Amino acid sequence: MMRYILITLLVAFLAGAAVVESLVRHYSFLVVLKNETKICGSKFIMTVNGKFPGPTLYAREDDTVIVRVTNRANHNLTIHWHGVRQLRSGWADGPAYITQCPIQPGQNYVYNFTLHAQRGTLFWHAHISWIRATVHGAIVILPKLGVPYPFTNPDKEKIIILGEWWKGDVEDMVNKSIVSGLPPTVSDVHTINGHPGPVHGCATNGGFTLHVESGKTYLLRIINAALNEDFFFKIAGHRFSIVEVDASYTRPFETETIFISPGQTTNALLTADKPVGKYLITASPFMDAPVPIDNLTATAFLRYKGTPKNPTIVLTQVPAQNSTLLTDRFIDSLRSLNSEEYPAKVPLFIDHTLFFTIGVGINPCETCVNGVRIVAAVNNVTFLMPEIALLQSHYYKIRGVFTEDFPGNPPFVFDYTGKPPANIQTTNGTKVYRLRYNSNVQLVIQDTAVIAPESHPIHLHGFNVFVVGKGSGNFDPIEDPKGFNLVDPVERNTFGVPNGGWTAIRFRADNPGVWFLHCHLEVHTTWGLKMAFLVENGEGPNESLPPPPRDLPRC
Repeated sequence: MMRYILITLLVAFLAGAAVVESLVRHYSFLVVLKNETKICGSKFIMTVNGKFPGPTLYAREDDTVIVRVTNRANHNLTIHWHGVRQLRSGWADGPAYITQCPIQPGQNYVYNFTLHAQRGTLFWHAHISWIRATVHGAIVILPKLGVPYPFTNPDKEKIIILGEWWKGDVEDMVNKSIVSGLPPTVSDVHTINGHPGPVHGCATNGGFTLHVESGKTYLLRIINAALNEDFFFKIAGHRFSIVEVDASYTRPFETETIFISPGQTTNALLTADKPVGKYLITASPFMDAPVPIDNLTATAFLRYKGTPKNPTIVLTQVPAQNSTLLTDRFIDSLRSLNSEEYPAKVPLFIDHTLFFTIGVGINPCETCVNGVRIVAAVNNVTFLMPEIALLQSHYYKIRGVFTEDFPGNPPFVFDYTGKPPANIQTTNGTKVYRLRYNSNVQLVIQDTAVIAPESHPIHLHGFNVFVVGKGSGNFDPIEDPKGFNLVDPVERNTFGVPNGGWTAIRFRADNPGVWFLHCHLEVHTTWGLKMAFLVENGEGPNESLPPPPRDLPRC
């Protein structure tokens, strides 16, 4: 149950002045175990308020959101508000042992943050181990009252959350993988709003149905909450107009296929302009590397009002699993709106020029099955999670928790997308990279062919970034920047690094605190493909990290 507290000035309203309402919106999250049945099997899962997917948070731009999270489950927990800028509210960001210690069973914590200049679709999810497999939900940020969308106003809005489902206990599976040093098990099915659709050999109670009326336009708020899967999303016979990604407006373009990676959101307009009937919806996986994945397609249906019972279903063909042609076409079509109301403020002068290599490696492990452990690294550093939250140790100047020597460039140079070096062992450490407040950063992230090249969705907490360039092969620091888009690049919080290629981003470090950068493939995060930026305070309280809240969980 949410309460709304109006904090506008009634005097100004009575005087006829222009009033922008700003609300404080209260939510209560009760984390509990629930027995859930899917694909002919039942298991207990962690949920928020007994729902899977969890409840949707609704707010408007510049609203303050207060969420009281009470943990009544059997596992430590944190909640991350994925894509929320958290300006000067890093204590509410949520990644375990980065900005806070976990909420232990029987405890609670109040997350308090303001949606500064943000509007669109984001989502929230657990941010410890693989709990987010079932603990996630949508965040819908509407424009300020009286401010229209910069696109055709939809008749209705619908939320579509893509996910994964394991028959067995996910945490048990992950723990066994960590002990053995072997890769974790892939999911058994994919889901659309919690439903896999028909599964061979298992009778189901039906799946998700998107109900529409002829002639009406719908805004689909699509979220990839999966742990390890990129998806192609299609609706038979229909086209989409893409108008926003990661809560940033885009220049509209039409497509039959949406490509969306874990951690990303996409808003698409859909007009119900086809004959009355029942149309297949598909969410199928993308993978262009020799990596095992769950290759099943999740299905749902779009059904027009007035469709008779048991109609012939209009089908669609799912894309080839390794169709980089489709992924590149979709990604390359994304541009910021860059209008007078919503300009693309791309940093033009750079203070920090960084180059990060990412990939996997092999480290010795005496207790592992094969005597080695698969790991992942950024600039050859496999990140070790601390026992005290980085933000807490930074604020209180607790020594020995982390070091500030994360390398801004790879420790050694090799043919990143060619023959790997003989030694593919990484170094371990809890290292951060320090940034001066308000400094401009250019970061190029390069995939490597160590063991195997692979695409990576990279998420940066606390910031939106401009994706100014991408390419295949090794990044050329002389030639490739000449092709950077510094006019209207897409603005995101989660961006892709292509298989055997590179991506360049720019952002302004205007948010003091400690901010996590990591692959949003949970398997890679578990293996250590992560690091953190430490952004210094600026001048005065408005440019500084405030003290932590009194109820900040203790380790």
